[in-house]
Amino acid sequence: MPLKASTGESFSLRFSPVLSRPLGHVSRFLSFALGHAANVPWVAERVSFIRAWRANPRSIGAIWPSSARLATAITREANPFDGPCLELGAGTGSFTRALVAQGFLAQNLVLIETCARFAHQLRDEFPGAQVHETSATKLARLRLFPEERAGVAICGLPLLNMSARHQLDILQGTFVHLRPGGFMLLFTYGPNCPVPRRLLDRLGLRARRTETVIANLPPAHIWKISRRFSRQADPYTQQA
Repeated sequence: MPLKASTGESFSLRFSPVLSRPLGHVSRFLSFALGHAANVPWVAERVSFIRAWRANPRSIGAIWPSSARLATAITREANPFDGPCLELGAGTGSFTRALVAQGFLAQNLVLIETCARFAHQLRDEFPGAQVHETSATKLARLRLFPEERAGVAICGLPLLNMSARHQLDILQGTFVHLRPGGFMLLFTYGPNCPVPRRLLDRLGLRARRTETVIANLPPAHIWKISRRFSRQADPYTQQA
């Protein structure tokens, strides 16, 4: 095995046959194990996440894919009988899989994702779903539900890290696509709602913490955001 010293000169280090054979076996075993591990969905999802993060860290808000427990908790109130579902920041599909487990058909899912790698993965895994490779700040300009508006929106975006302008655009755009009585579910790692009270007041919204998922890494709090208006008139059919 040739090695190069700090002087730039190379020299040869040879292992005895007694050592080289076990090392060869270990190398082949590791290659075999890693190759098969990449086919395990849990491992493949995290490998995909790390690659996307390395390619563009700014576009990835989380530090690790959401756990199955968080995915189950945040989609618990999502009811497929209430209409289609809008998912913001679908990422590696953790929440999307939980929505399918809840009974949502792929054709009733609209997934918003800015990362090209994740968007491609979502199209492969959930054929029939609408996958829009765009920013959630542009939601109000998109025609997503030609027949009926969504009953629920699931948000995986790091709203706490965004400017007030971007939060405003995302919330306005989301509720344009939600039917009366529809609501938005999001999570945060901090103890408080990531949407400031002044912004909620401006948009006529209210926020309520519904659950804390201790088993997630890090622990996550789930918030439900809904309209304060009890009447059926929908102020979000016009620009707020």
